[in-house]
Amino acid sequence: MYKDQIERYMDAHRDEMIEDICRLCRINSEKMPYIEGKPFGAGAFDALQSALAMAEGYGFSTVNYDNYVGTADLNDKERQLDILAHLDVVPAGEGWTVTEPFEPVVKDGRLYGRGTADDKGPAVAALYAMRAVKELGIPVTKNVRLILGTDEECGSSDIKYYYDREKEAPMTFSPDAEFPVTNTEKGRLEGHFHASFAASSALPRLVKLDAGIKVNVVPGKAKAVVEGLELKTLEETASLVEKETDISFIFEENASVIQITAQGAGAHASTPQEGRNALTGLLTLLERLPLAECAQFSCIKRLLKLFPHGDTCGKAVGIDMEDELSGALTLAFSMLTVGSDSLEGVFDSRCPVCSNEDNVLKIVKKAMAEEGIALETDFMVPPHHVDGESYFIKTLLSVYEDYTGLKGSCQATGGGTYVHNLKNGVAYGASMPGTDNRMHGADEFAVVDHLLTSAKIFAQVIVNLCS
Repeated sequence: MYKDQIERYMDAHRDEMIEDICRLCRINSEKMPYIEGKPFGAGAFDALQSALAMAEGYGFSTVNYDNYVGTADLNDKERQLDILAHLDVVPAGEGWTVTEPFEPVVKDGRLYGRGTADDKGPAVAALYAMRAVKELGIPVTKNVRLILGTDEECGSSDIKYYYDREKEAPMTFSPDAEFPVTNTEKGRLEGHFHASFAASSALPRLVKLDAGIKVNVVPGKAKAVVEGLELKTLEETASLVEKETDISFIFEENASVIQITAQGAGAHASTPQEGRNALTGLLTLLERLPLAECAQFSCIKRLLKLFPHGDTCGKAVGIDMEDELSGALTLAFSMLTVGSDSLEGVFDSRCPVCSNEDNVLKIVKKAMAEEGIALETDFMVPPHHVDGESYFIKTLLSVYEDYTGLKGSCQATGGGTYVHNLKNGVAYGASMPGTDNRMHGADEFAVVDHLLTSAKIFAQVIVNLCS
């Protein structure tokens, strides 16, 4: 119902919608230092002001929640649906070739620029969906609210601020993933651990080790410095370990010490099996070297026993599990530093719906304690799941199928989205299946036709859920 009118409206406003997206994408809204009245810096503030002015210009009632979050309401009726998007972006980074990061351009049917896909483009598509319903005069009996956050990329403190002041709508979707519907998100255990031991000067020895850049990234590179070993011994051992681990090693001599660089392949911690963990590969090499027996070397061997190379499902530490809803548990050993008398590190585990603190956190803590390593973390983020048979989900899938001709289905993710802590929140669009929008990378883009289709889908969802 109303599909023809919605499609004609969106097609007629295509160029206007793209220009509004460009208007927001010209603003560098990455998180910046706090300024009074601008909690996430000047860029996020400017983007929010621009978006709210845009919504007001189209006749919507807006509210600014102290520059953390802004909202736009379709009407003043009882709220039925929230659409949760964000205006902040990750840093531009290097390697852009099509355009400068904050100079959006359309080329070959793609809109390039930081934020075009994540998440300014989808946010404006949602605004145009509300605009279509409003300007076409489609009768609705409930309200839909567009919520525009400004700190999604760095912890979502904006949304906590908002929901400390407002109740959730009965239904919420976030256009910050891909179609069809992501209704299941794994839980997360971010495990911080440490161990102390007596220092030793006995040779050969490990002087230091440093690996990892972020807790949610499988390290593609790791470095260690050893003393008292011949280069030939290192090379012979590395040759065997390379065949076993698929990690390569480079050696640099400097006086009495040799630096080892392990090279693998990075990956997101939610999909560690797609990478080659340089950290665990480096530990495997160190374990095989004829280092002098000492407390440090013993601790490293015990640590590798808990997190052996290639174990991306937590089997060695006792938490290997899976379920039909969310799939298998994953574990990425992501950061480690080792000195003469201590070590500290972090692992990142994404845990299925069947997981809880009893069968994951307590098991890991006990296993590590038995090896003399203290897990400092005392809580885990629980999994998130919305019933795939609910009217809400069935409506989202039905509209998606109607506008794309593709089969709709529910899917699970190891990553967390903006709606993870909302009782009836799911991710819905705006990327189409199989499209790599290069989110967070150079030459991020959104397919213009996909944005237009998303706006049509969102408008129809509003009509179906709020009438």
